[in-house]
Amino acid sequence: MGHRTPLTALVLLTLIKAPLLAGSSAAATRILAGQLMTGEDTEVQSKVTLVVEGDQITAIEPGFNRGSNADEVIDLSTAFVTPGWIDMYVHIISQNSPGTQLERFTRDPIDNAYRSVQYAALTLETGVTTIRNLGSRDGLGLAIRDAIDAGHIRGPRIFAAGQSIATTDGHADPTNGRRRDLTIDAGPAMGVINGTDEARKAVRQRYKEGSDLIKITATGGVLSQARSGQNAQFTVEEVQEIVRTARDYGFRVAAHAHGTEGLLRAVEGGVDSIEHGTYMSDAVIRAMKQRGTWYVPTISAGRFVGEKAKIEGYFSDIVRPKAAAIGPQIQNTFARAYKAGVNIAFGTDCGVCPHGSNWQEFVFMVEAGMPIEEAIVAATRDAATLLGQSDRLGTLSVGKLADIVAVPSDPRQDVQVMGQVMFVMKNGKVEKRG
Repeated sequence: MGHRTPLTALVLLTLIKAPLLAGSSAAATRILAGQLMTGEDTEVQSKVTLVVEGDQITAIEPGFNRGSNADEVIDLSTAFVTPGWIDMYVHIISQNSPGTQLERFTRDPIDNAYRSVQYAALTLETGVTTIRNLGSRDGLGLAIRDAIDAGHIRGPRIFAAGQSIATTDGHADPTNGRRRDLTIDAGPAMGVINGTDEARKAVRQRYKEGSDLIKITATGGVLSQARSGQNAQFTVEEVQEIVRTARDYGFRVAAHAHGTEGLLRAVEGGVDSIEHGTYMSDAVIRAMKQRGTWYVPTISAGRFVGEKAKIEGYFSDIVRPKAAAIGPQIQNTFARAYKAGVNIAFGTDCGVCPHGSNWQEFVFMVEAGMPIEEAIVAATRDAATLLGQSDRLGTLSVGKLADIVAVPSDPRQDVQVMGQVMFVMKNGKVEKRG
């Protein structure tokens, strides 16, 4: 027979618990927002109170309402408040420097893991409450995601792609740039495929590892040790098989792509988003609009590598001309894509550019012709849509997670204030209060 609690013990427990339950309703947090963009559209409201209970927004009230004496009040009555920003392209495990190529041989994975703790905290304090980590080796992107979710370290919510998928000596081949005796045929387990069978296996391996999405390198890239930064590196059939298999596992597919032919193949193959898109032709734009493919521009990384290409020795001799040619083009491509009506989600490629500089993407988007209100929507509602997380992220709406950011004044008057984040809340917890 099972153990039974004596009746007297049950009565005693009831008497003890009753007062606790009667007073167990937690106090709310009330945020007094001087100006507020919910992210649902570009409208800016004045004098609004956000009510947060637990990790969710439970009410949005006109005027300033301090509630009961038990409620916590956060006074942002002179600030401009938005949803937490979502950066759709980050490499949270690394940060580019003149020694990056050599460090692949001199630093252990554990070194990168420890450094990434600082990068994650800095990213969160910049106002970015969610990121897509688009590619990392040694399982580190997945590990830091899990550590943040468990509350062991501070950082943004992470959707991690795990190891990127490339072709032999493609942009994400982990053996790229090694001397001959250290080069191996990496294979699908390490994210290198040739043909549709290996494409399926590589996607399934990412599922086994615990990835949240798939990232492919559809063309050459700037920082890989290869002559071309834009050559197509997958067949259409390979991309289609990656996408088809990804759908079986609930994955979305992001495609790094610079060159026109690789862009077309990626879009025709059915990827969900194009990252960088440097040499996006009119034909590519038409195809993206027809299929609803998203564009994640990463102007920040383009500007960064373009500037560093001017410095002797910052990049290797094979990387430097690619950086000089490709980097400065991305902002112009963004301007054309925006004017043409392509779906745009905010993304920086921080890790190439320094972590914590994510906010500068807003400045570059505005410089290229997008109003700041639309840039904020691209970094909130639209980014959540591309993530497939619109039900809980991206807008300040009742029932959604309380990810909230504030800057000290109206960015419509001066976009540079996006770099002066004074308040960050993630999941209802205050992460920064300036």
